[in-house]
Amino acid sequence: MKKEIIINSTSIETRIALLEDGQLVELLVERPQYERNVGSIYKGVVRKVMPGMEAAFIDIGWEQDAFLHFSDLSDLAVNEDGEVDEVVNAANHDKYRNLSNGQEILVQIVKEPLGNKGPRVTTQVALPGRSVVLVPYHSHIGVSRRITDHKERRRLKALASKIKPEGFGVIVRTVAETKSGEDLKNDMNSQLSQWRRLEKKIANAQAKTLIFKDMSMASSVIRDLFTSDISSLVVDSKQLFRQINKYLSEVAVHLLEKVSLYSGGKPIFDHYDIESEIEKSLARKVWLEGGGYIIIEQTEALVTIDVNSGRFMGKQAHEDNSLKVNLRAAREITRQLKLRDLGGLIVIDFIDLWEERNRKKVYDEIRKELKRDRSKSDITPISQFGLMEMTRQRIKPSLMYTFNEPCPTCNGTGMVPSRETVSTEIERWVKRFHSRTKEKKLEITLSPELYEYMTQGFKNRVRQMMLKNGILIKLLRDESLKIDDYICYSSKQDKIVTDSYRY
Repeated sequence: MKKEIIINSTSIETRIALLEDGQLVELLVERPQYERNVGSIYKGVVRKVMPGMEAAFIDIGWEQDAFLHFSDLSDLAVNEDGEVDEVVNAANHDKYRNLSNGQEILVQIVKEPLGNKGPRVTTQVALPGRSVVLVPYHSHIGVSRRITDHKERRRLKALASKIKPEGFGVIVRTVAETKSGEDLKNDMNSQLSQWRRLEKKIANAQAKTLIFKDMSMASSVIRDLFTSDISSLVVDSKQLFRQINKYLSEVAVHLLEKVSLYSGGKPIFDHYDIESEIEKSLARKVWLEGGGYIIIEQTEALVTIDVNSGRFMGKQAHEDNSLKVNLRAAREITRQLKLRDLGGLIVIDFIDLWEERNRKKVYDEIRKELKRDRSKSDITPISQFGLMEMTRQRIKPSLMYTFNEPCPTCNGTGMVPSRETVSTEIERWVKRFHSRTKEKKLEITLSPELYEYMTQGFKNRVRQMMLKNGILIKLLRDESLKIDDYICYSSKQDKIVTDSYRY
């Protein structure tokens, strides 16, 4: 399989595309207002401990508090002197006893903020290098699960145990496969030196201070994903091209020959047919080979994916045709999960399959494709109703939230109140207003659409309101108002009174 990394960098944003055999499988976007925060370390303050939620809210100086679940509590905390203390190990539900409101604590961001939710943090801080991850205050040695050769895993674990500093844990990364002990040691020493500098900063820093910020998204991709199995990396920015070459000349000279600067006339994403794929990744409907399609709906609570046969005209029996569509859908769904970066709870409604063995084939196909996904996931077998439930690790907002913002009219629901609903609400408002004030005059400003609806035809809604309530209503229109907005003005009170009589 041919793997490529294509980077488009402008003053507004940096976009990183990962291609497999020319097909877009992952897209990462970084903008100045949405800088990468995962990996950043803060000296925070415990604002509120919530034992019932098994969580605490940590003030790290942001507008939104960070969320710390008790399962993300290590056996460490920062004492009043800014030093890291070791505390008693305990079950998750007892760990909150090590926390108190106002306590300073060292945390690292593991998930970006989403909507009204703040970032998720952990006290198990780690410093990632290219080959190894250094974990202060721990002693565990781990090897990336993506290294599947048992002999190589044993070799790397033995090397890590020899070079591991006292009082630190080590995780050997995928890129370390086949590397020598000297390579791992050099990377380890670099991370250790960085941590020694951070220790001094932690001791002297005030609360709610940024202690460490990880690399930019582009740099972290080079560090984490640019490995020997990548055939080429192409970038269209001279400045970024120089930065990448400088970094690789220090840590991976053998990869320099794979990096090139794009100088074509067309925009780089157009040249590699990536722009059209991004457009498709934002659509609700995704067509499958042969005529089937899937519908992807995203909400804050969960993601639903519906599989449909569409125009697919198979030549086999219904069960076999359904199986064929479901298998194609399974491959496309796993691709879309990565491409859109969908996370949280996901429910997939496959076409009904009567035979258990066929349902298992679809389940096995999903599992096989998910092995290539960098995010952790957990899936259940397809139920008798054709539903598969799964969870997928969510680290940052999906592409939908990166490229879009909620509609100011419907606030992201996709629905707006009908004209009849709003006009009925206004009728109730007028009745409530008149019964409380006994005023005889009122001025109401509406959107043009609602104005037309309420003044046209035999059933003139405004005339009826005036007759029923014994009040004179002057109706105005305002182009800036949404269909469900209205402004009520009382000349007697000489002020806008809309909110005063809503309930």
